[in-house]
Amino acid sequence: MVVNARPLSVASIEEAAEELRRIGVEPYGVAAMAPKMLNFCLLCEKIESRAANIMKQDMLSIGGDVAVSRGTVDCSIAVTDAIVIGTIKQIERFAEKLSLQPFGLRSISEEIRSALTNIRTDSFTIKTPRRDIFLGRRTLVMGILNPTPDSFSDGGDFLNPEKALDAAIRMAGEGADIIDVGGESSRPGAQAVAAEEETRRIIPVIEKLSGRIGIPISVDTTKANVARLAVEAGAEIINDISAASLDPEMAGTAARLGTPIVLMHMRGTPSTMQTGDLSYRSLCGDIIGALAAGISRVAAAGVAPDRVIIDPGIGFGKTAEGNVRIIRRLRDFKVLGRPILIGPSRKRFTGTFTGVETPRERIEGTAAAVTASVMNGAHIVRVHDVEFMRRVCDMADAIKVSSL
Repeated sequence: MVVNARPLSVASIEEAAEELRRIGVEPYGVAAMAPKMLNFCLLCEKIESRAANIMKQDMLSIGGDVAVSRGTVDCSIAVTDAIVIGTIKQIERFAEKLSLQPFGLRSISEEIRSALTNIRTDSFTIKTPRRDIFLGRRTLVMGILNPTPDSFSDGGDFLNPEKALDAAIRMAGEGADIIDVGGESSRPGAQAVAAEEETRRIIPVIEKLSGRIGIPISVDTTKANVARLAVEAGAEIINDISAASLDPEMAGTAARLGTPIVLMHMRGTPSTMQTGDLSYRSLCGDIIGALAAGISRVAAAGVAPDRVIIDPGIGFGKTAEGNVRIIRRLRDFKVLGRPILIGPSRKRFTGTFTGVETPRERIEGTAAAVTASVMNGAHIVRVHDVEFMRRVCDMADAIKVSSL
């Protein structure tokens, strides 16, 4: 059988452009046609019915469509969510048309244009007080170092500063790009630790480590004063699981220090996050909204956009099914226009689907989650098993890049 026609799968404009160049399309044709090859859906929430009707007609006029709720056409409902369906080229034209329409559609147009710009952005440069960190085709590995007695996987292993130093140096040698030092466990059910105790655990480690390795150190804390002392000791990045919400001084502290800050989504606190109702109206939508609020919060305090990283918070107030859904739809978070960090390492959900109870034995589930995260747009993966996961990332990066 001779096959002269076959499906062509493209996941990005870059992939589409490469296929066009491969068959010899002129450069101007590549630029014009690549956005037409990518089908795309964009969710716009809480749109007035009269505005949604205009959206539908405008998109239909250029060959796409807009899905709306029953009752929108006759305006028997006040608002509706709307799913815009078309190629990226059609949605770009659609945004132009909306910019001329009433009922607040100009602002919707601006949001759509911003979303299109953000989802096309894959590379970032994060500025620390000491260096620029490039995030692009090569996924960075953040090694986890917890000088705590009660972390879920390595609790008690690194309470001795010398052991912690040896572990960090080993991880750097295994291919870690960042070492993340945390003095307060954030496992489900964990109780808060006083700032003085948290500082006692981590500052000697950071002081000893600073200057001994050539890679940046991040501090995993929700407390502004702990973050300040850690940065003074040599840390370059703040990793805040509360997205700078638990300590009102955190955002301003990060701004004054000039350090990047990781904003992670968590519902509640570690002691409460896995109790009660774990349902969401829209899992990814709710997380994106919360992270957007975090970005606005630190921006208002003076943190520059090129110093913000986002983390959807795997395991922090989500079900096992919710965690895998986040990984599957990780590209949705690109709408925020910031690099993505994700931390699935040894977490319970990896054991839920593989039948493994012991955290240290969840390496296969972690590897699968890391691979899927890389393929779906993660820039940094936070892991315990650095050497193994560095190789996993290298393979996943090779597969991902080879498709471009």
